[in-house]
Amino acid sequence: MSKTDTRAVRKPVITFGAGGAIGTLGGLIGLGGAEFRLPLLVGLFGFPALEAVILNKAMSLIVVATALPFRMGTVPVAEIAAHWPIIFNLLTGSLTGAWLGAAWATRLRAETLHRLIGILLVMIALVLIFGHGLRGGEALIADGWLRIATGILAGFAIGIVAALLGVAGGELLIPTLILLFGVDVKLAGSLSLAISLPTMIAGFARYSRDSSFAVIGQHRSFVTTMAVGSIVGSFLGGRLLGIVPESLLLPMLAGILILSAGKMLTHRKR
Repeated sequence: MSKTDTRAVRKPVITFGAGGAIGTLGGLIGLGGAEFRLPLLVGLFGFPALEAVILNKAMSLIVVATALPFRMGTVPVAEIAAHWPIIFNLLTGSLTGAWLGAAWATRLRAETLHRLIGILLVMIALVLIFGHGLRGGEALIADGWLRIATGILAGFAIGIVAALLGVAGGELLIPTLILLFGVDVKLAGSLSLAISLPTMIAGFARYSRDSSFAVIGQHRSFVTTMAVGSIVGSFLGGRLLGIVPESLLLPMLAGILILSAGKMLTHRKR
């Protein structure tokens, strides 16, 4: 039995605890924590990059599917549905981007995928620092064809990033919804989940055509245990929100991502 199998099967407490820690970090900033999970899958659990992305995508799908109903009490489904043009606009690009991103990931050499993941993690860290404090208001672009075209292009780019990292993409979707469409941050969080779910399914469907997809079946208990840990952690992180000052929290989390990116960029095959 490999080291990965041993940790996944014989030490479920470690797997659950890792998922809980990741979920707590994500809950503190209003995300699923997949950005922090991916480097851990590679560094701690020893999964190859592509398999780690696929596992991360599976767990992100579980977390987002759970989080969307949880938010219905805060943002009713009727309010989300009333903004269907925004959802459709971004989905038009993100579904295509997710499919292509997953296709590219399956064709990249492991070393190239590691470098690409490292670069994208740095980008996510910068978005956390500079984009998290945004508040809803007036849209940057007036309603019309230019905003529709910009939304499609933004969705396309976000879909690619989400597929390559195996994340939901909320860290990019939320600032886009606030800046491009002027929605408030609470509504942006729910709209982001509504867009992320089908986008992740599209990337997941494309990954299912690759032989590496078998890693989910091989490590089913690992996926379930860590996903449940992530969900519990996300709940706890949400309850802890406000205890740690945002002025300290965001730079700390961005620093973790940059450190993780450095490890991905310098990763050597074991």
